[in-house]
Amino acid sequence: MRVEISIESVQGARVAARAGAARVELCAGLSDGGLTPSAALVEAAAELVEVHALIRPRPGDFHYTRDELDLIVRDIAVAREHGATGVVVGALAEDGTVADACAAFVEAAAGLETTFHRAVDVSADSLRAVDRLAELGFTRVLTSGRRRSALDGAPLIRELAGRTDVTVMACGGVRAANAERVVAATGVRDLHAGPRRPTGTSRPGDVSYAGVTVPAGHDHFETDADEVAALCSQFVGQ
Repeated sequence: MRVEISIESVQGARVAARAGAARVELCAGLSDGGLTPSAALVEAAAELVEVHALIRPRPGDFHYTRDELDLIVRDIAVAREHGATGVVVGALAEDGTVADACAAFVEAAAGLETTFHRAVDVSADSLRAVDRLAELGFTRVLTSGRRRSALDGAPLIRELAGRTDVTVMACGGVRAANAERVVAATGVRDLHAGPRRPTGTSRPGDVSYAGVTVPAGHDHFETDADEVAALCSQFVGQ
């Protein structure tokens, strides 16, 4: 079993490394669904744990402009230069199929592992999408089976896992309390989780720079060390 932890800080990298996670998906802006991390963050995290950098130039959908597609290719090169051993990327065409530009992503990432992110869950057809990812040479695909949680999407995740040579990694509400059920229901050997907790550093006032999803009285989120340790302890060494 391989456990990947989604993080957005150097401290998150330390947490994942201590717990024995196989790797991290390194992001900025997890409250926006995850965005491309800075070069310095990639470099610092890669000194602690295996880093797969999310390459996503903006929040929102996965129908990118030419400029945005070019940025993705350039950011893949930056991630490689600063120590990432993998990248997490994806793009969809206007009809919801895997965008042809994804071939350029794989080419730019030659020698790195490539994960197609959860754009697959809003593609026109996940089965056809995964077939296309296999043709393009992607290493793995991250999916909740088109549902909010991996347990709800388990039937599709299992179908995808049995259909392709692309490694299927289950995500969506994966925690220590349900991880074994997710594995049993989906048949996957890769799990992805991003447990976070709000920090309590905000002070009352009329002006706040806390994220819009952060509970009142807090400032931002950090990786939940206890949850990561509990999750990884179930599978490390298997």
